[in-house]
Amino acid sequence: MDCNKEGNVTENCVVPERPVSPLVSFMPPLPLVIVGIMGCGKTSIGKRLAKRFDLPFCDSDQEVEEAAGCAIDDVDSCYGEGALASGEYKVISRLLSCGVQVVATGCLSFGFEKTRELIKEKSISIWLRADLPTLLTRVTGRKDRPMLEEGKEEEILQDLVDKYYGIFEEADIKVQTYDEPANITVDRVIIALSNFIKQKYPNYHVLKSV
Repeated sequence: MDCNKEGNVTENCVVPERPVSPLVSFMPPLPLVIVGIMGCGKTSIGKRLAKRFDLPFCDSDQEVEEAAGCAIDDVDSCYGEGALASGEYKVISRLLSCGVQVVATGCLSFGFEKTRELIKEKSISIWLRADLPTLLTRVTGRKDRPMLEEGKEEEILQDLVDKYYGIFEEADIKVQTYDEPANITVDRVIIALSNFIKQKYPNYHVLKSV
């Protein structure tokens, strides 16, 4: 199942019929990269997912800011046009060379073609998809969303949805997020990931103790 813009269920969407708490009996064969626009839960879900697998967690935006010495939105103005895209690529390339871990990417990271191809080649990508009302609820009034202008949150988010949701469809795994406890979303991510690994890497779906 899948979900359209209105959140209706179609063929490829992971929708919970009831809360579940799967036991993690496998390890990912590749790094897990979480993609999606602001408010979809990349950091909160990523941290919890990493904890379930006992893996390191990294936020690529923080890594870019540390490398650049400035806020993510100021990278291009400080270093020139294209510096953010280049910096994102370099940082994510480095992270994906450091073994299996969970990486939460920036809002637009998957939108940079070179970075997207790198993620598709070197990792398992997970798109946390949220509808516009859910995103608005999560970001309105937040002071840590520099891309958003107060009073224009809905307009800006709708523009991001229109521009990038088609690109996020290229992710390996798509999980719809709802207004629900984060651990329930993590449960559904693990189920989707398990099913993906069984199909794509059948010989790798092994018990952690093996």
